[in-house]
Amino acid sequence: MPRNSFQNQDEFPYHPGIEPDPDLPDPGVPPGEPPGREPERFDFPHPEEPKAPRRIEGQRKENMQALKELGTSNLPEVKSNIHCLTIVGQIEGHLVLPPQNKTTKYEHILPQLVALEQSPEIEGVLVVLNTVGGDVEAGLAIAEMIAGLSKPTVSIVLGGGHSIGVPVAVSANYSFITHTASMTIHPIRLNGLIIGVPQTWEYLEKMQDRVVRFIVEHSRISEAAFREMMFRSGELARDIGTVLIGKEAVECGLIDEVGSVGQAVTKLKAMIEEKKQSAGGPV
Repeated sequence: MPRNSFQNQDEFPYHPGIEPDPDLPDPGVPPGEPPGREPERFDFPHPEEPKAPRRIEGQRKENMQALKELGTSNLPEVKSNIHCLTIVGQIEGHLVLPPQNKTTKYEHILPQLVALEQSPEIEGVLVVLNTVGGDVEAGLAIAEMIAGLSKPTVSIVLGGGHSIGVPVAVSANYSFITHTASMTIHPIRLNGLIIGVPQTWEYLEKMQDRVVRFIVEHSRISEAAFREMMFRSGELARDIGTVLIGKEAVECGLIDEVGSVGQAVTKLKAMIEEKKQSAGGPV
């Protein structure tokens, strides 16, 4: 068979290892075009064909950034006069905790509280807690700022409000706890390098007095009862302290009422309306 003959027109007109016959047309050049022209290339799908519109689902970039950095989101985008402030995980203080820890950074919470105090659109603050405690000074700083807000505040303990989370829970004007939530009351602990001198013990005792005094001033529990629960032995394994669950925290006067999110929001709205009436503003 001749070198340039082929039986099927769909097959390549010559073997790749053989030089093509110059009399045969270049398969890559359209008819009528001079040889040597770069063959036209098409992307798939063809550029002239209409493309299906791309549908992007999910949150906007700024919402995702806020959720990642501050733990708050604007979704659903409902205009509300109530701001929800979340205290979750471990309250992080002056030292950065390991990345596997869920943390609430106090340098994020404090500016939010200042902005809430200045914002005319926000009329009430709902503080949601599910925390194991954390840095004592950072927790007290958050609690003091919540207690110092001029707007009505309501807190709700979901899951747990342990250790330094107790002052944060009672810092609001009114506090709730769910039936299954728990609160751990125990003495202040130190970790790391400790200098064994009397001044260290005095500093620890003064810090503990600050916590006790704040809790007593912002709740209905007495100092004697709170200290008794703090130093109670035999209830916590290998430790001293007390665990209060749901109704027990209300019965001792630490929390105001047992309830969930619905009751907390309803109470906060009532407090907002009461403040408007007392100020002579619109109801």
